[in-house]
Amino acid sequence: MAEVMLQFTHLPQKTPEKRPVATRRADFEEIYKKFDAVAARAQSSRCSQCGIPFCSVHCPLSNNIPDWLKLTAEGRLEEAYEISAATNTFPEICGRICPQDRLCEGNCVIEKGFESVTIGAVERYITDTAFEQGWVKPIRPLRELPHSVGIVGAGPAGLAAAEALRSLGYKVTVYDRHDRVGGLLIYGIPGFKLEKEIVIRRRNWLEEGGIKFELNADVGGKLAFQDLRARHDAVLVATGVYKAREIAGPGSGLKGIVPALDYLIASNRMGLGDKVPAFESGLLDAQGKRVVVIGGGDTAMDCVRTAVRQGAKSVTCLYRRDRANMPGSLREVTNAEDEGVVFDWLAAPEAFLGDETVTGVRAIRMHLGLPDAAGRLSVDPIAGTSYTVEADLVIKALGFDPENMPMAFNVPELTVTNWGTLKVHPKTFMTSLPGVFAAGDIVRGASLVVWAIRDGRDAAAAMHEFVQVSAGMAQAAE
Repeated sequence: MAEVMLQFTHLPQKTPEKRPVATRRADFEEIYKKFDAVAARAQSSRCSQCGIPFCSVHCPLSNNIPDWLKLTAEGRLEEAYEISAATNTFPEICGRICPQDRLCEGNCVIEKGFESVTIGAVERYITDTAFEQGWVKPIRPLRELPHSVGIVGAGPAGLAAAEALRSLGYKVTVYDRHDRVGGLLIYGIPGFKLEKEIVIRRRNWLEEGGIKFELNADVGGKLAFQDLRARHDAVLVATGVYKAREIAGPGSGLKGIVPALDYLIASNRMGLGDKVPAFESGLLDAQGKRVVVIGGGDTAMDCVRTAVRQGAKSVTCLYRRDRANMPGSLREVTNAEDEGVVFDWLAAPEAFLGDETVTGVRAIRMHLGLPDAAGRLSVDPIAGTSYTVEADLVIKALGFDPENMPMAFNVPELTVTNWGTLKVHPKTFMTSLPGVFAAGDIVRGASLVVWAIRDGRDAAAAMHEFVQVSAGMAQAAE
């Protein structure tokens, strides 16, 4: 029997149960247990099926959330999966790592006294069940096209574009400099948020659908970018941004001060069974150390929680604003606090102490001022409030900037913005080079995975139009 909707009036919000803190601190497995069918249906039935679904409005992919919640509540799970997969290339990944508290769930119209629907957990449950039941079929285009596309970057934007173009019948090859598919999904995000089997499962699915991967590809080096263009009818650049923002100040070059991504990649590689000399030497291992992470975004939260699992003696997060104004997910902050992380709000580093190796961070208290042009509160140091936080390992998690793409690809004709990102036409995603497109973080700057998926899908549609128009013009010329 179908569930009746609008059950939020008497059914309380319930998220999947978390594993005990003592247990999850000791491993890198996901901390949330899975919904069972009864709980998923019950939580889905709390949806109010409102006239203007702000959950969808505030989802970068415009997911048809009320529709698949209703289908889940009615037990029509295969249909729910079809609706979910229609707008999202990787719903099981977004269900795990999206900051739902800032997007769909945070904009649910249900009054806060009743709390929002647990959208992310249901989204994850639907697709995980679809894989278990065999409902997720390999890509099978209605027809094979004579055209091919090349995609540089096997992260979420590149993979989303690859899936969309392969579904249209294109021959798709994805090139990546790493030895595994997934980009930050495989190497940047820790397993306690996204188990690597989930990413590997999607890679296998893409390959079964006919997408080819060329890994360890040196694009711009051994593989000249012009040769890549000659191979394909269109090329998409979706490399992401990986260059760590630096910290100025005395002592910033001391040993033991490391970029966040270096630290996370080392940890993830160890978890995947790779040999990582920098980790094995202790440089990127937090075990027994006093760890200080500088930053307040989701990458900083990944670092502090990874350090806990590596057996750090203490873990402190320094952030220059307060809890209400941090960019990361508040859910992640809560999880980190549960696991023993200390948050030092309204604090910024002034200098790093030590002779050759860092021994501490000299920090200063900050004051929140007026909003800046972007609407964020400005921060100013408070004179005479300096203090020291002891540290054996300092992790810089201040965000990422793009590499110099024209130089990296040895293609000076590629135009970049003032921020160093690739400049594209806002509607066509085409760069300054005809037939070369770009999407994801390399265009918009460091952002969310869900935005990368959206950009990859939109860029794929633009590439399809370009190739078909070009082919039509060539045929007419003959």
